[in-house]
Order: sequence, then structure tokens, then C-alpha cells
Amino acid sequence: MKKLIVAAVMAAMLAPVARASQAEKTTWRQATDAELASLLPARAPVEKERIETEMRTASGIVNSHGRYIAGVVLITAGYSADGKYSHYLVVQAPITIGGVKLMPGEYAFGWERDTDALKVHFNVAATGALVGTAEAKRIAGKTRVESLRIWPPSDKSLVQIGRFGIPYELSEE
Repeated sequence: MKKLIVAAVMAAMLAPVARASQAEKTTWRQATDAELASLLPARAPVEKERIETEMRTASGIVNSHGRYIAGVVLITAGYSADGKYSHYLVVQAPITIGGVKLMPGEYAFGWERDTDALKVHFNVAATGALVGTAEAKRIAGKTRVESLRIWPPSDKSLVQIGRFGIPYELSEE
């Protein structure tokens, strides 16, 4: 009987530690405007250009370790990247977006309209090298149109572009 009581007390003492450890791995929240402004550049380095960003379109998430996944719309008029890229993305934790695995780094992505979806191509920002292509599908139901929104995983696990969304999965660090 004593062994059973000791085991129950030990389990009760260790349960909060286990929950806290698990919560640290999975706790992501929406990044604030101030956090995004300190992380994302006013002029994004894309290939050989420094392209202006539209900070009011910035969106991102941050985890309990201070790692961000954040993006912003590029103002590409007048740059050689016009048409190829529309967004700049900073990845500080591994993520798979629509089947495209992105390791920590900086990416530029753009899209082409398909029948009822967007074909989104992810490129390494510094070189323009293609990493992969994903499909963004129309989000069902009524949804607010967003230039870019990265939803926290607790809400939707979705990268939203306009009325279209690409599901994502976060990888363990």
C-alpha cells in the first residue's frame, strides 16, 4: 500500500513538469507588430536587390523559445524580381508548408493563379534557387482577405494569401 501511495505522490509531482515540457515544445502565438518590425527588414535582400517591404502586411508566429516564422509583402514594382516574388519569409524553426520543407533561413515566394488555386513557389532569398512548389487552395466559407497571414497552429496551421491557404506543419528543433 505504501508503494502505491509513493507512486501516486511521485506521479502528481512530475505531472506539471511533463505538461510544462510538452507545452514548451508546442506553444506558438501570433507575433506582435513590434516583434515583426524588429525582425523583418524594411528592404528585403532578394537575389541582387534590396526590395522594399510593406510592413503593414507583416504577419508571423513566435514560439516559447523566441523563434519566428514571419513574412511580409514585397513592393516589387521596378525591380527585376517583379512577377517572380511577392512575399519575403523569415524562418527560424523548421517548417513544412504544403509539402515544401523549409529549414531556418530567408525565403522569397511568389505565386501563379491556377484554376481555383494558387501555385506558390518558394525560393532561397539570397540566390533565387527554387526550394519547392505548393498549392494554396481556396479557404472554405467566409474568410477575410489577407495579403499574408500566418495563423498560429492552435488556430489553423495555415499560411493565408488572399482567400487561399496552404497548410503547414512545424518540425521539432
